[in-house]
Amino acid sequence: MSDTPKPQSDFLRLMTERGYLHQASDLAGIDALALKGELTTYVGYDCTAPSFHVGNLLSIMMLHWLQQTGNKPVVLMGGGTTQVGDPSGKDQSRQMLTLDGIEANKASLKRTFARLLRFGDGATDATMVDNADWLTRLNYIAFLRDVGRHFSVNRMLSMDSVKLRLEREHELSFLEFNYMCLQAYDFVELNRRHGMRMQMGGSDQWGNIVTGIDLGRRMGTPQLYALTCPLITTASGAKMGKSAQGAMWLNADMKSPYDYWQFWRNTEDADVGRFLKLYTLLGLDEVARLAALGGAEINEAKKVLATEATALMHGREEADRAAATAQQTFVEGVTAADLPSVTVPAPEWEAGLGVLAAFVRAGLVASTGEARRQIKGGGLRINDMPLTDDRRVLTEADRVADGAVKLSLGRKKHVLVKVD
Repeated sequence: MSDTPKPQSDFLRLMTERGYLHQASDLAGIDALALKGELTTYVGYDCTAPSFHVGNLLSIMMLHWLQQTGNKPVVLMGGGTTQVGDPSGKDQSRQMLTLDGIEANKASLKRTFARLLRFGDGATDATMVDNADWLTRLNYIAFLRDVGRHFSVNRMLSMDSVKLRLEREHELSFLEFNYMCLQAYDFVELNRRHGMRMQMGGSDQWGNIVTGIDLGRRMGTPQLYALTCPLITTASGAKMGKSAQGAMWLNADMKSPYDYWQFWRNTEDADVGRFLKLYTLLGLDEVARLAALGGAEINEAKKVLATEATALMHGREEADRAAATAQQTFVEGVTAADLPSVTVPAPEWEAGLGVLAAFVRAGLVASTGEARRQIKGGGLRINDMPLTDDRRVLTEADRVADGAVKLSLGRKKHVLVKVD
């Protein structure tokens, strides 16, 4: 990473102070463009799922702060590159999606950006483009002649996304091998179409991004730049954005605002200050005050983190509702109507729903075997009472919470079972 004096631009100073900066191709050059408000920058997102997860949120936050400091953010949707599949960080080829599936995912993903970016026609308003607009129109022979000749296979083989797959003797398709060429070409095409000067992304994208810079130099663009954020892990080493129930999705229909709030509320003590900087819009003075809290008071900081992070994705009303539900459930000891719930058809209930199946249905455990282990350890409760009999069947007498049964894993995970 280039070395430079203290940043002069608000953008680079903020990237540094809040912990977003991991690598940069030329800090002085980036700083100079940002200072003039000319740092038009993009991040690319493939359409591999209908929702982003917390792991994607960091780069979206970076685009937010780029706009807030007077520069133009561009969101690149990978309608074209999703048809190929990025091999970075993967031991196996990604599942091939249909074109209809890609379009459906893209439409769903677009909603996330409106919460953190201001779109419009102004100089610093965000723009969204799709690389399918140019990639699907490429002539293969012309692309090989005009663009492919600038790529060194020797260098491509040294990229982590390729090298790690080959070292582990896992198959890398020719289709995937071409991904870095397409991503690099995106950078050149975006510069020509939209005056793009910088690409941002996670640190696992560093090789692909600087390949685009090199391609731009060979194809006559102005100097291009790269900036990456770190891949975030928790203090205990866990990958950010993962929970016991899988990925922490941003869409409310895939992960409820309450579950999202709980994810942040369960942040490890050592991570609170760092996550307040990265995942909320709170000022740094307030972050410092909250991070300095010790003992039991750190839980108040965690609640602030949970509420502010949830408000960003789901709105202030949903965030406050989630906080109130948690307060009622954990502090006041009552069953809150806004707890996550699952519905069991009446015939299935009447036939007899065993507790093991109920906890699996609720998503609190992954299998009946795990449920049995949790029962032996005293980890499962029904209506706040410890469950000791793994052969027990839920009955009408258990429906005490407004006609629902409250299932709990530990002290912090609760789901209502309702009968349809």
